[in-house]
Amino acid sequence: MAIFGWTVLALVFVDELLAVAAFGVWGWDNDPRWLLVWALPAVAMAAWFFFASPKAAYGGAVVRPVAKVIVFGLACLALADAGHGGWAVSLLVFSVVVNALALLPSIRVLADG
Repeated sequence: MAIFGWTVLALVFVDELLAVAAFGVWGWDNDPRWLLVWALPAVAMAAWFFFASPKAAYGGAVVRPVAKVIVFGLACLALADAGHGGWAVSLLVFSVVVNALALLPSIRVLADG
């Protein structure tokens, strides 16, 4: 069970990286490209750091899930707006499944420890 748990936690990390990349894709698709391609992922990472990460300074039982929904939801909308609708749906499904699995008690123990 530990291998499955660590695999899920690794996939959660990959999901977070994909969300940041989605903001970069949207930034590349809009002007000023040179600014948005770096600024939007940086803002997403800062929001994640302060509100959604396991050791977030401003995270909590309510704030953390809301921040996750906002970040992942906006990442999916960004992909869809950039013309990658299929990837947006794929990211949404992947995010929901992986984060739901991460809520299992046996996996939460790994994440908290």
